[in-house]
Amino acid sequence: MFDMPEQDPRARDEDRMVRILSYGAVLWDVIGGREYIGGAPFNLAAHAAQLGGEAWLVSRVGADERGRAALAEMERLGVKTELVQQDGQHPTGWVDVALSGKGQPAFTIHEPVAFDFIAPEADLWATVSQLPVDAFCYGTLEQRAPVTRQTLFKLLDVVPARQFFYDVNLRQNYFSAAQLHRSLIHSTIVKLNAEEVRQLGPTLYGGILSEEKFVARVAGAYPRVRIVCVTKGERGCTVYWAGRRQDCPGIPVEVADTVGAGDAFSAAFLLRYCTGSDPFESARFANRIGAVVASQHGAVPQYSPEIRALIEAEARV
Repeated sequence: MFDMPEQDPRARDEDRMVRILSYGAVLWDVIGGREYIGGAPFNLAAHAAQLGGEAWLVSRVGADERGRAALAEMERLGVKTELVQQDGQHPTGWVDVALSGKGQPAFTIHEPVAFDFIAPEADLWATVSQLPVDAFCYGTLEQRAPVTRQTLFKLLDVVPARQFFYDVNLRQNYFSAAQLHRSLIHSTIVKLNAEEVRQLGPTLYGGILSEEKFVARVAGAYPRVRIVCVTKGERGCTVYWAGRRQDCPGIPVEVADTVGAGDAFSAAFLLRYCTGSDPFESARFANRIGAVVASQHGAVPQYSPEIRALIEAEARV
């Protein structure tokens, strides 16, 4: 399992601008009657921008009030909007979110919405094929609709990314073995949570597998995968890389809600990893940022001066 060490000549360069291209949903999370900007691909891009990276989102919004508000929020948070399409026929996406007593979310995702129709436009190909990025990020929810799914797999063949980050991020019944297989073929880094490990064993391999056996099967079947990260909420995460496994403990916080915390983890992991840290060090930093986000309401809370000071201190460690 990952028996060959990753050949990566990067020098550590914490001051280099990391470029992230994220694909998929931007939507509004409706929580307790209030609306918060969200969608895992948008969240990842927004956190990457707030962490000091350069982030583009490939998505689609409706020609409606929510769409206009989404574009305004992207600009406010520093996410580049040039690759966000506008749709005159379908509404901007929205999700009803119910929180448990511990802040864990349950999602009701509405369809069809604009992000189901990300179109394979000529200017999209022209732009992304000339956009050298450190990581191209994608998930599973966006593959529920044929148009957006087909556009994703065309992009995976033309984006000149150094890393392909697949956040499994299962939602409702919006996944199949075929889609998971195609996504894993392209990925170099895979992130999923412990429950998703249990779900995917039967879907991909015919039965529930232990975490280590599941990761070994993935490593054997998909040779491009170099890193697997299994997140475990307040318990942190486990990272598999170069024949090694390391448990990275969580950071205790008083949880407001966990919406967006996993996406903050993804952004922090990528920014740290793409500036030369190894995956274990990157995951420890990502746990810290994910915990900060879980301690506040909303998927992308505004980073306060105190949070930014913490990030800068962590980055120097």
